[in-house]
Amino acid sequence: MIEIERKFLVTSEQFKTEAIRNTRIKQGFLNTDKARTVRVRLKGEIGFITVKGASSDDGLSRFEWEKEISKPDAEALLKLCEIGIIDKIRYDIEVGKHVFEVDEFFGENAGLIVAEVELKHPTESFEKPNWLGNEVTGETRYYNSQLSKNPFKNWNS
Repeated sequence: MIEIERKFLVTSEQFKTEAIRNTRIKQGFLNTDKARTVRVRLKGEIGFITVKGASSDDGLSRFEWEKEISKPDAEALLKLCEIGIIDKIRYDIEVGKHVFEVDEFFGENAGLIVAEVELKHPTESFEKPNWLGNEVTGETRYYNSQLSKNPFKNWNS
């Protein structure tokens, strides 16, 4: 139940032509405490509730528990979430032995595109696609829970 992932900015929209699928995601947070977040997600027609623990010091890993829930339950829980619902499309792109999840954000986070790759261990190597930009692993402002509070549109103000 430990998630290990690295996060990167994306430098072009080339990833869209390489995507094997994409899904619209709407998500909100019932709790955004940095020691534990509780997320509600509607991914297409399927709902999820997820609990994440605090990140490790290097930002690479943290506890994650997720359970599928019905669409009506997810829609009801989204109405209880803190202000700042996240709206994005997730693109899945196979690169070598890994699948990159690229999130293109909308609404108050429009203009932000972030890629994540999950790893089996922190030092696992992976092939980097040419559209992968600077690494932002561990930079908390890129966490969805933080984007819901301090959206991308406010960063340059």
